[in-house]
Amino acid sequence: MTSYNVASAVIWILLFFLIAGPVHECAHAVAAWRLGDNTARSDGRITLNPLVHFDPMGGSLLAISVLLANRGFGWAKPTPVNPFNLRGHHAESIVAAAGPLSNLVLAALFAIPFRILWANGVAPDNHSVAEMVQLVCWQGIWLNVLLMIFNFIPIPPLDGAHVLFDFLDPRTSRDLQATLNQYGLLLLVGVILIGIQVIYPIARPIVSFLTGLPIQML
Repeated sequence: MTSYNVASAVIWILLFFLIAGPVHECAHAVAAWRLGDNTARSDGRITLNPLVHFDPMGGSLLAISVLLANRGFGWAKPTPVNPFNLRGHHAESIVAAAGPLSNLVLAALFAIPFRILWANGVAPDNHSVAEMVQLVCWQGIWLNVLLMIFNFIPIPPLDGAHVLFDFLDPRTSRDLQATLNQYGLLLLVGVILIGIQVIYPIARPIVSFLTGLPIQML
C-alpha cells in the first residue's frame, strides 16, 4: 500500500469510530426517545461519546477489512429500541431512517470545507496539512454516503428492512420478515461481496452533487 492508501484507510477507520458510527446510533436513540421509547436513553445512548457506541466485533472487523482488503465492513453497537413504546404514524420507520439520514447530513457538512478547499486548488492528498484536511473531507463524504445507502438496503438487520416492514400491510410484512430473517444473512453476505458494484453507481451522483465534481472524476 502507498502512503496515500494508508492515510486514507486510517482516516476512514477513525471517521467511522469517532463520528459516523456514533452520530448514526445517537440519531436512532434521539428519534426513539422523541417518539416515546426511553429504552436507548436509559441505556445512555443519547451521546456522541464513541466509546458508548463502540462494538468490539464490528469495530475489529471494520479495521481489518479496510486495512487488508481496502473494503470496509463493520458496525457500531446497535441502539436498543422497543417498537411497542413508539408513538405516531410510521414511528418505527422514522427511528430506523434517522440513522442513515444523519450520515447524509454529515456528508453534506464535510462537503462544505471540501468545496472551499477545492476552489482554492487543494486536492485530497497526504503531502501537506491542507491536503490532509481535504483528504479527511473527501473520505468523510464517501464514508457517510456509502453508509446511508448500505443501511437503507431492506435486508435485516439493516435499517432499510425496518422501513420496508413498517410500510407494508401487517400480513405481508409478517410473511416477508419471516423469509428475510431466514435468508437475510446469506443475502447480506452477498451484498457485502458483490453489492459494492451496485452501491457505488448509486453513491457517485450523490457525491458528485455534494462536491460539485463531475461524475467522471469520481
